[in-house]
Amino acid sequence: MTVQGSPRISLIAGARPNFMKVKPVLDSLEQAGANVVLVHTGQHYDEAMSDVFFEDLGIRKPDHHLEVGSGSHAKQTAKIMVAYEDLLVAEPVDAVVVVGDVNSTLACALVGAKQGVLVAHVEAGLRSRDWGMPEEVNRVVADRVADLLLASSPDAVVNLRAEGYRDDQIHLVGNVMIDTLLVNAERAKLRDAPKRFGVEAGNYGLVTLHRPSNVDDPEQLRGLIEALSDVAESLPLLFAVHPRARDAVEALDRSEDLRLIGPQGYLDFLGLQADARLVLTDSGGLQEETTALGIPCLTLRTSTERPITISEGTNRLVGPDPEKIRIAAAEVLASPPVPRCPELWDGKAGDRIAEVLLAALGNAERLRPTDLRR
Repeated sequence: MTVQGSPRISLIAGARPNFMKVKPVLDSLEQAGANVVLVHTGQHYDEAMSDVFFEDLGIRKPDHHLEVGSGSHAKQTAKIMVAYEDLLVAEPVDAVVVVGDVNSTLACALVGAKQGVLVAHVEAGLRSRDWGMPEEVNRVVADRVADLLLASSPDAVVNLRAEGYRDDQIHLVGNVMIDTLLVNAERAKLRDAPKRFGVEAGNYGLVTLHRPSNVDDPEQLRGLIEALSDVAESLPLLFAVHPRARDAVEALDRSEDLRLIGPQGYLDFLGLQADARLVLTDSGGLQEETTALGIPCLTLRTSTERPITISEGTNRLVGPDPEKIRIAAAEVLASPPVPRCPELWDGKAGDRIAEVLLAALGNAERLRPTDLRR
């Protein structure tokens, strides 16, 4: 409940990966009495990529919807910056909280910093060191302009210290994605999503692909579909196809056991993950969720910004090479990894974030944004 005179905090949600991260932060800040202004940039704006997540997660209606829509990285980022700057000028806040690594994260962090507002970045310090990933640029720049760096894992803290950030900026708070997962896991399983898709719990695999390096290169996508089709001969695969890749995937020959399904809401997709025997993906978030669920995951990328899911989880970095995918899938199906989950992925990250942020705002005279960024 908001208290008169309580800090006014702008919390940014823009794209599907943000929504699961925003919910615990929103709840914890509001329970602590903060006045939270929830802003949806509209980076993901259709029902399958946005509305259904708000409904599934019980996120309240945003206070502002910027409705920026799609576009190239530069155009989309610029549109968000213009719209968000207008909002901050009209309705000043004490802090801006951004999550993850999408264009909305970068755009709103930049605007907040230029407006002289304290900026906090949730999931700070994650690094793939692959500058071909737009997300890597977003997360590195967002960290550079942020005052408070809220890290989800110890490796992220190591990265930030190596880059010269001070200890009073860095806070290890745990993983907000796992807060949301733990709250919703039982609800998700009760929906019995596998049955609705005609597969048996524990006897199917789940696939997602959305990275430009995988879905925009016709030859690479063809090789991936061939490899997935071969895996599907041993284990039926449900492929939740991203809208931007649907036409390209449908045009390729594939096994009947590689079944295409559309984007799913949070609860249905969580249920599909929880009952899967194997997940194959290029998503960062799924690397974390499968680790928390104890489900084997093959990451079809050459790098990961979440190495803790490999060292302390059930993830394996395979890359996009078709033969390596076939071999890794056979090995994992024959001998699944032992479930492991990192420390502080315990459902309390949102509470830790609220504590750190409100403490910083309470010491605003001592911790001015211009001082923190030096």
